[in-house]
Amino acid sequence: MGVVISYAFRRYDLVLPRKAPRQLTPLELEIMNVLWDCGPSTVQDVQKSLGVNPKLAYTTVQTMLNVLLRKGRVARTLEGKAYRYRAVFSRTKAARQSLNDLVHRLFGGSVEALAMNLLDHRDLDQSKLQRLNRVIEERLKRDQEEKDGVD
Repeated sequence: MGVVISYAFRRYDLVLPRKAPRQLTPLELEIMNVLWDCGPSTVQDVQKSLGVNPKLAYTTVQTMLNVLLRKGRVARTLEGKAYRYRAVFSRTKAARQSLNDLVHRLFGGSVEALAMNLLDHRDLDQSKLQRLNRVIEERLKRDQEEKDGVD
């Protein structure tokens, strides 16, 4: 039975996504950046657009796109003899998942610890600190308005 199901999926190009890992590998991220920036692309288009040195082999790019397909990060459509891949996983979602993973792995789930670490260890000039302060004030105001609206 499993062989028949496997054959059916291969025959009709049905690919079920596996549970996607939290973060993209560096090469997967490079490929996703090409798809996010350029839109739907063939393997050859992605290969030409990658800024990787030395240039990756066509088959390497094809393999990585198929890995992303299995992970549910891209979809593909057949156009003539070539597949065109498109991102189904947004840049925003990728950033959010990577940041969440970072917060959980390095800061025990504490967003406050991440923020404090960034403030303590990054060179932030006066204008950037003022901008951060405005964002915090706006967030506090919005949270208070939502709280007042609920009561």
